[in-house]
Amino acid sequence: MSTTISIILDTRRMKKTDKYPVKLRVTFQRVTEYYQTIFDLAKEEWEKLPASRISNELQPIRDKLKDIERKTENAVKELTPFNFAEFEKDFIRGNTNFRQRNFKTEVITPNGDEFDYSPFYKKIPLFIETAGKPGLISYSYLKYIKQLIREGRISSAINYHCSYVSLRKFRGDVPFFVITTTYLKEYENWLKNQDISKTTIGIYLRPLRALFNEAIEDGIIKREKCYPFGKRKYRIPTSKNVKKALELSEVEKIYFYECNPELMGEQQAKDYWLFSYFGNGMNPKDIASLKHKNIDGDYLTFERSKTERSLRSDPKPITIFLTDDMKKIIERRGNKNKAPNNYLFPILEHGLSPLRQYELVQNFVGFINDWMKRIFKNLGIDKKWTTYVARHTFSTVMKRSGASTEFIQEALGHSDLKTTENYLDSFDKDVKKEFAQRLTSFKKERLLQADLME
Repeated sequence: MSTTISIILDTRRMKKTDKYPVKLRVTFQRVTEYYQTIFDLAKEEWEKLPASRISNELQPIRDKLKDIERKTENAVKELTPFNFAEFEKDFIRGNTNFRQRNFKTEVITPNGDEFDYSPFYKKIPLFIETAGKPGLISYSYLKYIKQLIREGRISSAINYHCSYVSLRKFRGDVPFFVITTTYLKEYENWLKNQDISKTTIGIYLRPLRALFNEAIEDGIIKREKCYPFGKRKYRIPTSKNVKKALELSEVEKIYFYECNPELMGEQQAKDYWLFSYFGNGMNPKDIASLKHKNIDGDYLTFERSKTERSLRSDPKPITIFLTDDMKKIIERRGNKNKAPNNYLFPILEHGLSPLRQYELVQNFVGFINDWMKRIFKNLGIDKKWTTYVARHTFSTVMKRSGASTEFIQEALGHSDLKTTENYLDSFDKDVKKEFAQRLTSFKKERLLQADLME
């Protein structure tokens, strides 16, 4: 199905300036999304744009809108097959012709909601429950879960459903105004009595807080009357779990571990685990999403899947120096077709539904963790073996090697604006290269020992 685009004046809501926002409208497979440009026009001004002669003030605006339309057409043609996530990432994000700070995608379908959610019924049973009315938490949860699914954020959609299921087990599907500070404290104690950790309690409650804010924005509830979060109210508990990173000597054991040649999965899992470690602790979804176009010479640049759709501000890209070890892993495991839009590794492929992509990434994570558990056991390393350990080990090794906290925050791609303000541009590539080479400093020591023995 073809993708259609147009520039429109959104007259649904007038701004305080008595003007309306000019938006780019993109429609694909009966789903329409709107992207707000930097231009606002009055109806009278909009109606004058097609005229052969227009004012000196409107002429540059018309030229720019035509340019946006032309470049959008080219961007859409380059995306085969088309999908909104890639379009936003490649064309909208960072584009100075579009508003970014409060950027929010609007999803509108003709004749009501025609998106097919049936593939998600098994994982998200809320779809087949009796629909709640506006004001009930089930209504807001389902509405937001649908939005997440449309955006391809399947993992987040499932997390929101888990949050709803937990709250429903506590006291049922209740209206927002029932959820008071006292209610939340009792809910927290109820979870603690079931030995639920603070981390999990936070995972359940952060979606609820987000939906309170959505309900306020939609006019369902009023903040001053029934918002239970904040100072002198209820605060979501946070945990300070001590993460167990590996020692560099343990990474050395993994690096030099000789895999069983009859067990192909063992070598593959080791390669991907080390690629994560060498690649700034890159998570499996980001590894799976890498494309050949992310490589530029000796550097790899990408956006974290976790932050690329952030609504708060432009997510900062992460730049990694490709060490020789990373290049060898790409050579061994990478797709031989090096077309720019082709995936770097044979984990995902084009044309998959968001649900199928989610399932394949989960399988990929399980594959790595299962084989690394075996490797850790064979090496006598009595610690967690997951891909998250690779990420935390990277940050710990960097810190112990003298890297500043700011450098590590940039390298990990943390989205917290309070701690990651524009760090990306503050470090030269030579510095990235220097620290990347420290990840295998043990190799020099081994070579030195070998030279001394000769």
